[in-house]
Amino acid sequence: CTVKTCWMRLPSFRSVGDALKDRFDGASRVMVPNADLEVPAQRNDAAPHRVPRRDRYRFQLRPHNPD
Repeated sequence: CTVKTCWMRLPSFRSVGDALKDRFDGASRVMVPNADLEVPAQRNDAAPHRVPRRDRYRFQLRPHNPD
């Protein structure tokens, strides 16, 4: 093969199409209202509580003390 992406190494068109169709079927439809309201869109699931970055690993910073 002389091209950069050899067609002989690629998966079949059918397998690529099947994978894309599976992802499409599993996707969620998002509807955005066309109203001029500045109301944020509601989520389907509740967002988990995010731990602040400084508390994420549960360690305390101490001043550097070179002995």
